[in-house]
Amino acid sequence: MLREANKSLIRSWVDEVVNKGNLSTIDELFAADYVDHTNPPDWPVGREGHKQIIALYHSAFPNFHYMVEHEVAEGDLVVVRGTYHMTHEGEFFGISPTGERVTTTGMHLFRINEGKIVEHWCNNDDLGVMRQLGVP
Repeated sequence: MLREANKSLIRSWVDEVVNKGNLSTIDELFAADYVDHTNPPDWPVGREGHKQIIALYHSAFPNFHYMVEHEVAEGDLVVVRGTYHMTHEGEFFGISPTGERVTTTGMHLFRINEGKIVEHWCNNDDLGVMRQLGVP
């Protein structure tokens, strides 16, 4: 039962936060002391940092969409692996819009406690994104 509830929580993150860019949902899904182990150096911590990275992606790639292809839950952990589809229409870490369609993969590991996301680790193919954007 707990595994299904945890998977449902992560599906809500994918649907509402990642795909729709609904930043207010972060406060509902994430614990106040949430820790993200994947943001860029010197990035704000916690929920605020997560809001900023999601906003950045949605600004640079307005049609940003993540499709989950695999989902595994065990104890307090949930892992999702999937594919991102997006078009580069806004500035992205100093890279001017290219109009390029980008497809890349990403894997996320979450730790959940008392129905809230408390930790997040991520491994996206950032190099693949840069190559598709034409960054040398």
